[in-house]
Amino acid sequence: MAIEQIRLRLLRATSVLKGAGIPYAVIGGNAVAEWVGRVDSGAVRFTKDVDILLNRNDLPRAIAVMDAAGFVYNETMGVHMFLDGPDSTPRDAVHLIFAEEKVREEYEYTAPAVDAAEQASEFQVVSLDALVQMKLMSYRDKDKTHLRDMLDVGLVDANWPARLPPLLAERLLNLIDNPE
Repeated sequence: MAIEQIRLRLLRATSVLKGAGIPYAVIGGNAVAEWVGRVDSGAVRFTKDVDILLNRNDLPRAIAVMDAAGFVYNETMGVHMFLDGPDSTPRDAVHLIFAEEKVREEYEYTAPAVDAAEQASEFQVVSLDALVQMKLMSYRDKDKTHLRDMLDVGLVDANWPARLPPLLAERLLNLIDNPE
């Protein structure tokens, strides 16, 4: 039931943004699930949240249309999100990352542009190249797991490090050489 609620939240949010003509891209675990599912639906790992890439200058319009759809804009400790209703918590939210800005100050690179996306079956999803780079930048345990999933189904392979900046290439090589 929880998985279905997350999926419905994702589809509601992306439908609202698309309907308003606001450029966006699904990122994070739902983007990984979309990409992995194209190769092997049995390898899809579900995620507990919804992450969306937006242009910062589209935020005021996004707030207006998402509010009309029942989402409540909130910013907590620098994290921008749309809570799924007035009684919702940050766990039940659509989390925002701003395009072409650093997610964290210590990151060497910025998030991708919103136009680094393509149409998936039901929503705009960030490109595979941009998704891999975002996961390598964050490089938390869950990001490593997502990268391993993409490696396991062949979306990413030993040829990828040559396409990446040195720091990210080194991280990917480490995962390829030490998958566990």
